[in-house]
Amino acid sequence: MKGKILDFKFQSSEGLISAEDGKRYTFTASEWMSSEQNPTKDMEVDFVVENENAVGVYVDSSSRVVLGGKNKIAAGLLAVFLGGLGIHKFYLGCTGTGILMMVIFLFGFSILGIPSAIIGIIAVIEAIVYFTKSDLEFDVIYVKNKKCWF
Repeated sequence: MKGKILDFKFQSSEGLISAEDGKRYTFTASEWMSSEQNPTKDMEVDFVVENENAVGVYVDSSSRVVLGGKNKIAAGLLAVFLGGLGIHKFYLGCTGTGILMMVIFLFGFSILGIPSAIIGIIAVIEAIVYFTKSDLEFDVIYVKNKKCWF
């Protein structure tokens, strides 16, 4: 059967498919059979229905996932080397957050540098988070959904 993924939660490894028969079927990550791509919203899929659940879920060969054009390695390196200035936030399109980080970092030196050190530590933690995400997770969370913190 063919359908479209309505939602997939990486945290719980569960998703929901709207099928061509008009019904909705749940699936788990263990039923995902396409190793080259992770499930994402609006992805066209083929699957088998078993006990009102989708099993053996594959990406429809005509379906393509286009990533948003931001690179997690570039964002991570910017966070490591220029993170205190919020440059990685500007790269990801979070201008307000980038300005906030830059202001705290620059004016933090007047208070013994403690706020500046905290902003630097936050940037390194964000870099680690970026590096540990898959390309698809990074794209969905930080590029498409514009999550600006961690």
